Amino acid sequence: MEKTRRTCPRAALALLLAVSVLMAPALAEGTRTLVPVGRTVGIEAQTEGLLVVSLSEVETAEGKVSPAAESGIQPGDIIVRLGGCEVSTSADFARAAACLDGSPVAVQLTRAGQLIQFTVTPALSQEDGCWRLGLWLRDGIAGIGTVTFYDPETGLFGALGHSINDVDTGILLPLGDGTITSATVSDVQRGEKGKAGELHGAFDTESKLGEVKQNTSSGIFGTAFCGFEGVPIPVAEDSEIENGPATILANVEGSEVREYAVEISRAQSGGRLMVTVTDTELLAATGGIVQGMSGSPIIQNGKLVGAVTHVLISDPTRGYGITISSMLRAAEEAQTLAIAA
Repeated sequence: MEKTRRTCPRAALALLLAVSVLMAPALAEGTRTLVPVGRTVGIEAQTEGLLVVSLSEVETAEGKVSPAAESGIQPGDIIVRLGGCEVSTSADFARAAACLDGSPVAVQLTRAGQLIQFTVTPALSQEDGCWRLGLWLRDGIAGIGTVTFYDPETGLFGALGHSINDVDTGILLPLGDGTITSATVSDVQRGEKGKAGELHGAFDTESKLGEVKQNTSSGIFGTAFCGFEGVPIPVAEDSEIENGPATILANVEGSEVREYAVEISRAQSGGRLMVTVTDTELLAATGGIVQGMSGSPIIQNGKLVGAVTHVLISDPTRGYGITISSMLRAAEEAQTLAIAA
């Protein structure tokens, strides 16, 4: 049986710092409204195929060999077929690999969006007598993050404000089936200079809140099953965002969402923001911005202006954000591509 690696429940809390929305109903021509959420959720998703995390050697009677590496397969490739079998989970791959007999086998994969085929000759492992290809694979991810907004008219939501990337290869994961679920924050590892803090918690896989449909560089997007509570507020254009006081919605204890004071210290080009936490209660609880708060909505002058995305490692009281217009644009582009496909 080929080796596989998948995030375990502990690794599942390797938190996501850092889903879809259409145009919300107009208050006036060109104005959108969305519900700012700020709720921490569990995020689970299968990859579209099996991600090659790393290549390994197989100990044979003739010495160590690496069949996959020798064939040209690389970390970051997404395997979609082994021999005549489609493979989308580690179980699929294990069943297909059980049929290997030492003969060369075709491996189809995607790399940079292109479908490629390699021929790999399995090696007989001296350790267990199985035919192996020399691959470490991953078929999904799990973690926690924060929902930024919800559109009650369409059921669409956005979260994180950045992409979900593989922790080993760094690539943006092509997601297949995915869900967001209820989560509870149990405690906080405070951030400190030189070391990011993080939210610790657990999520209920049986309490599904929505379906994740797209993973983009500006957030993940999907459809909520039952919606999120809250009052819709106007969405700010980038030109309306000012340096000065603002607030964020964050869930850093239990399932309670609270509003905390921050300062927008710099509105950068390209839809990026710099945020400084000024709220004494949040500073006491977390030390500032911590992993798991990605997606926390930023509100200024009664409008939704963006979301927290990253913490500044050298100073956990400061971090980066993305403007809401950038998230909306990414959601609309992702939906357009999905329809075209």
